[in-house]
Amino acid sequence: MSTSASAAPRVLPAPYRERLMRVAREAAFPLGTRLFEEGGRADRFRIVRTGTVDLDMRVPGRGAAVIETLGHNALVGWSWLITPHVRRMGAEATSPVRAYEVDVAAVRAMGEADPVLGAAVAGWAGHVLAHRLQSARARLLDLYAPYGGGRPDHG
Repeated sequence: MSTSASAAPRVLPAPYRERLMRVAREAAFPLGTRLFEEGGRADRFRIVRTGTVDLDMRVPGRGAAVIETLGHNALVGWSWLITPHVRRMGAEATSPVRAYEVDVAAVRAMGEADPVLGAAVAGWAGHVLAHRLQSARARLLDLYAPYGGGRPDHG
């Protein structure tokens, strides 16, 4: 059974992943390196090979809150998918990280040349985006909502 682009797979199907890796380069980030800042330009994304990356979000009056910790094979950065291509979160290496780094201009050009590839990449990144937004919501409710994470009181 084939996976359609609209099915939004958790992992980019192998043929598309192989094509994406042709425009990727290897990158390394020491412990404590900021991969990007919230509000910065989203012109590349990374796929973690080894190590861990914390995603964080600025919370007014409270500083940054860690939303999720990402590891092996995780997509780091989805804001390139949505105009105006500005980072919605920040990211920091919480251990030494080796990753594939992908310039999104190359990905967009590939998607224009092959709309099926473009739809597959967008579906994959969109799936990740939906998961990250849910994680952000849950984490912020756990940290800052009254009454144990904002769950309704049924008693």
